[in-house]
Amino acid sequence: MRRIILFLLLAVAFTSCKSTSNAVSKTETKKENRNLVNNLIEKATDNIGVRYKAGGTTKSGFDCSGLVYTTFQSENITLPRASYEQAKIGKVIPLNDARKGDLIFFKTNKSRQINHVGLITEVNSDEVKFVHSSTSKGVIISSTKEPYYKNSFEQVNRILN
Repeated sequence: MRRIILFLLLAVAFTSCKSTSNAVSKTETKKENRNLVNNLIEKATDNIGVRYKAGGTTKSGFDCSGLVYTTFQSENITLPRASYEQAKIGKVIPLNDARKGDLIFFKTNKSRQINHVGLITEVNSDEVKFVHSSTSKGVIISSTKEPYYKNSFEQVNRILN
């Protein structure tokens, strides 16, 4: 009789632990990911107004990939330093599947390779907004509705699941 009671108690304990832990881990993972994305966007947008500086990775000036590199580094995520190398990380997804926290890449000024990157901050049905460092205005938020970015868009990469 004691063995049966012990067996039943152990069975209940293992079953309840297993079912609970899966639900908690999935919920926690989604919440952690949402917090991570929000932290990245907050970190990047805190730099709005900082001037453009080629090779820059500090508040004294950022280039586009330096802003993205530094932003992800603040959450202990190491990305390559150059935008064309950052474009090789993660999974390329269609623009209409883009979401906050994805990276958006461009080939500007008739470049043959990717030479510009931004961090997506907002997605609406017909528009994607992103924070980036532009050579003329420094760190700003721009939109895929703007002709310059609409015409030079290349790809979106999902770095975070």
